[in-house]
Amino acid sequence: MVTTTSARVKSRPETERKRTEILDAAIEIFGAKGSTNGTLADIAEQVGMTHAGVLHHFGSKQKLLLEVLDYRDKSDVAELADQHIPDGPELFLHLVKTALANERRPGIVQTYTVLSNESVTDGHPARAFFEHRYDKLRTEVSAAFLELCAQEGVTDTAVIGKAAASILAVMDGLQLQWLLDPTAVDLADASAFAIQAIVNGVLHPGPALETYAGR
Repeated sequence: MVTTTSARVKSRPETERKRTEILDAAIEIFGAKGSTNGTLADIAEQVGMTHAGVLHHFGSKQKLLLEVLDYRDKSDVAELADQHIPDGPELFLHLVKTALANERRPGIVQTYTVLSNESVTDGHPARAFFEHRYDKLRTEVSAAFLELCAQEGVTDTAVIGKAAASILAVMDGLQLQWLLDPTAVDLADASAFAIQAIVNGVLHPGPALETYAGR
């Protein structure tokens, strides 16, 4: 019994290492080929395993796909306190820092972009994941806006929902442009510019666009 327990304990780090290898390979494969064309056989070949070996660790391609997305999200907050994004106004700075970090991990960004775009199709296994993710992020960014508005004495908070959705849309859209041509877009600077513009638009609304037309 002692020997069996000892062997089991020793196997855990090895199992986690192998799972991480598979996840890293899946990020590369799904990012390059998409979740439909990227196969478990591709991933197995990348890590020197059999198709059955990959299934042993993750059970199915769908489960692996969801694990990849969870792995990506956890990497965003791995070094943060309580492994959670900050609350309040600090959240906006965190989003800018995330864009800067994403410049150093194009593979993860590409996988996220490919899978999020694919998730709008009927029956896609990641659809529920992204629906929940965007709902949660909109809620968290809206809460940060409410706290910032209270801090700055802004009472008109009607646009907060639109502002929160716009920040997320701009960040994802800039990632797509950056992936297509990294020389055309400075991901961190453009993200900071957009987030600052939206935050300032909530705190200090300017004239309507129609004001400038026909001048």
